[in-house]
Amino acid sequence: MKKIIITIDGWSSCGKSTLAKQLARHLHYVYIDSGAMYRAITLYFLRNHVDWTNGAAVDEAMTHIRLEFMTNHKTGNTEVYLNGENVEYVIRDLVIAEAVSEVAAVKAVRDFAVARQQEMGKSKGIVMDGRDIGTVVFPNAELKIFMTADEAVRVQRRYRELYEKNPNITLEEVKQNLAKRDYIDSHRAISPLRQADDAIVLNNSHLTMKEQLQIAEDWVKERL
Repeated sequence: MKKIIITIDGWSSCGKSTLAKQLARHLHYVYIDSGAMYRAITLYFLRNHVDWTNGAAVDEAMTHIRLEFMTNHKTGNTEVYLNGENVEYVIRDLVIAEAVSEVAAVKAVRDFAVARQQEMGKSKGIVMDGRDIGTVVFPNAELKIFMTADEAVRVQRRYRELYEKNPNITLEEVKQNLAKRDYIDSHRAISPLRQADDAIVLNNSHLTMKEQLQIAEDWVKERL
């Protein structure tokens, strides 16, 4: 059966990963969380006190980073490993979220991640979500989705996600973090977040997970 590449780009906390995982399971495709790659790199930088504004320090650090994706057979989800360590849950902390957009804006970091993402997509049959997947990583992807949602909805979604790990988090902290990430993601010089010309917009502010999956499945059928 023909396989395609599906890219899902969009703003933070729009549910990109949720939809990507749904589609991958339904199609028996490989799901690759590009954001997890940047979060894992950020984790390495923070743990090892790497100054990401120092080009030489970043170049040196990148030689010590090995990223892999492995399937958790209990959940069926793909999880990211940093130098052999499963860091899937560590990288979801707000401390990582506060720094990841700055780290992801560094050219050496993006070059490193994009090269690995493109390698993973050579055989097709993948769903990848991120910020520049449809514009930079896979500009020739057969299906490109650009996700968006109302700001208030995004803040609530992110708050619920973080509250489970940190009950002391406040809505205002989450709102400020999202605003900061949106600005950096859309204004960075290297691969800024933007909608690809041939991407289809999916606003899921008022959609259930089942409804958004059905819409995306219909788009996949059209491409196949």
